[in-house]
Formats: sequence, C-alpha cells, structure tokens
Amino acid sequence: MLRYDVIVIGGGIVGLSTAYALTERSPGTTVAVLEKETSWAAHQTGRNSGVIHSGLYYKPGSLKARFAVEGARRMVEFCADHGIPHEVTGKLVVATDPSELGRMKTLLQRGEANGVPVRELTPEQIAEYEPNVRAIAGLHVGTTGIVDYGEVCRTLVDLLHKRGVSLRTGAGVTGLAVHPSEVVVQTRLGEVRGKTVVNCAGLYSDRIAAMAARAEGSAPPPVRIVPFRGEYHELAPHRRGLVHGLVYPVPDPAFPFLGVHLTRGIHGDVHVGPNAVLALRREGYSWTQAKPSELASTLAYRGMWHIAKRHWRYGAGEMLRSLAKPAFTRAVQRMLPAVTAADLVRAPAGVRAQAVRPDGELVDDFLFTGGERIVNVLNAPSPAATASLPIGEEIAGRVFDRLT
Repeated sequence: MLRYDVIVIGGGIVGLSTAYALTERSPGTTVAVLEKETSWAAHQTGRNSGVIHSGLYYKPGSLKARFAVEGARRMVEFCADHGIPHEVTGKLVVATDPSELGRMKTLLQRGEANGVPVRELTPEQIAEYEPNVRAIAGLHVGTTGIVDYGEVCRTLVDLLHKRGVSLRTGAGVTGLAVHPSEVVVQTRLGEVRGKTVVNCAGLYSDRIAAMAARAEGSAPPPVRIVPFRGEYHELAPHRRGLVHGLVYPVPDPAFPFLGVHLTRGIHGDVHVGPNAVLALRREGYSWTQAKPSELASTLAYRGMWHIAKRHWRYGAGEMLRSLAKPAFTRAVQRMLPAVTAADLVRAPAGVRAQAVRPDGELVDDFLFTGGERIVNVLNAPSPAATASLPIGEEIAGRVFDRLT
C-alpha cells in the first residue's frame, strides 16, 4: 500500500512548487505528486507566454499582488541558481486612446502601492524602447521578465526526484474517500493514501473539490471553473524585428484578461495575443476540440448565464477576433500599425481555468478552500506561474496546520 504524508493532485507549476515547498520546509515529509497526463506542465503552465509578471495590475494587499511581487523576485533567483535561461526585460504598458489615460494613472498608483518600479513615459520615450509602437502615453515596468516555465518545471521535477518525492504521471484521479486519519485516492494506476491531499488540478480543480466535499460530507465548492481559451499568433520570423520586448495595452478592469499584447519570448519568438473565448471543453485548445458533456455543464451553470448577460458585447468582439483574422489584425494594429495579417502566424492556444461564482462574478484573486484533510486551490490563473514559489509556501503552511 502506498502511503504518504501529503498527496498533491496536479503536476503543473503550482503542484510542483507545492511539493518543493513541503520538502524545503520539512525534508522528512513524504510526498506524492499525481498527474493525469503522461508529462508535466501539459496545460496552463506549458501553454502561456512565459512572462514573469511584476505585480503591477493587482489590488494592493491581495494575494495576487503580494505573491506576484515576491514571486517575480523568487523566480529570477531560482532560475539564476539553477541555470535556467531567463531575462529581466522590463515591459511597456501603452495607451492608444485618451479614454485609457485615467486607467493608466490607476495602474501607476497600483504599481507604486505594490512596490513595483514603474515610471511614466512620453510618446518619444516609448519610441526609444519600441520604435514601431504607436502610443500617446505609457508606463515602463522594470521588474517584468521572461522565462520558459516548462523548463522551470523540469528543474523542479529533477529536484523533487532527488528528494525522494514520488512523481507519478498517468495517474488521473477517479475517486476519493476521506477517513478520520487519512484520505484514500483512487487513480488509474491504483490506490494511494495520504494524511492530507492538496488539489492543484487546475481546469478540473472544482471537480476534485466537489469529489472531496462529497467524501467529507461538507458543502460543495463555492465556484465553478469556466474554461476560457486564449488564442495566440506569433510574428513571422522575418517580422520579429517589429517588437523588441514586451508591450501591453491598458487593461479594462471589468475583465480579468489583459488584452492582446506583444511578447518577445526567451527563445526569440514574438507572441501576439491572447484573446479570450469560451472553450468548448475544459481542455479545448481549438474550435474543433469539443466535449458535449463539459460544454453542456458550463452552459447550464447559473454563473455562466450572468456572465453572458453582462458581457455579451465583449464576448462577441472576442469571438469575432477569433474567427476573423482581419479583426484580430486590426486589434494588434492599434499598438503596432505596421503589422499585417500576413505577418501573423497561428501559435498554440492556452486555456485559462477561471473560477466563477454563481452570481457571475469572476474570482479576481487566488482562492484556497478546504476541509480537515483537503486543501483546494480553486483559482490560480495568471500570475500563478510567476507567483508559484510563494503560492507553494502558502499551501505548505496550510498543509502543516492540518498535519500538526
């Protein structure tokens, strides 16, 4: 019988960072990490733009603000310590219309409140960084960087293996039973038992949480995961010189998405995107990847109807930019006028696991819940990769509170 102190469900960067924090804090702790795929970081972690976020956007005092600022520093240190290619590039946030100037001023104030090095730029100063970008004002954020989070995860896996952590891929969870002294987890590879379980299942975290709640006889999770697909393009190789670094628009605070932005990655490619459309399944990376049962469940959720009612105009625009390349190109041209549709090549999409409350409110901060023997991570979208090391420590603290 396989027994551990802690079982972590989910092998993305948050799950791996949690196992890392557990073994850092108490080296004698026995830990297993269960991943349903045959590789690590197969979904949200391995399908993002690789940005180390500074903490500019988030409400002062929130978990996102605290963990992003600390996480950016810690991620750079971790990469330097372990020889992982990375770069602190800084980034620009640019306004292209006078209506955005008030929101930009709010961003500046948030950045200052969060301790992020940020300064205002004139159009002439923006041109010194990005000659091809059109803007009427901007911000420069000094601590933003780039990295390959898949490489970070491969390093974490190597470290965990050396520490004796049981790393099990292909171990999708099929059932949970909670007993007074342990949790029994049924997987496709057999039964595993642990004193405590951490649910870092990302796109399926609400389902694991519901499974645990039924086993404990407690209330169901307070949110549902709604999958939003973010579709990327990239600049054709001969046009990568249009963008030197990272360029973002001023975000609309009514939505949790940052809008289409320009990101030169650690490997020299330039990503353009993402937009945000409802995915037709939780791991639906294109319009052709659909799962009727999952889509029906999402559409039947009361919170989804509230979202549709409030934001249908925004959603229609995102869908248009998804289906019509000229519309997507026009959105990019607001910042980068020289780009053409021929310069944009489809790149792999990602899916964001967004927690939504029954009233349609999109959860803005990281969200942790749980019972006596379960810790659920129910909302950990961007900047979770940046913040993964302090998130792991937060979860480890909650685990050890249950073990003692």
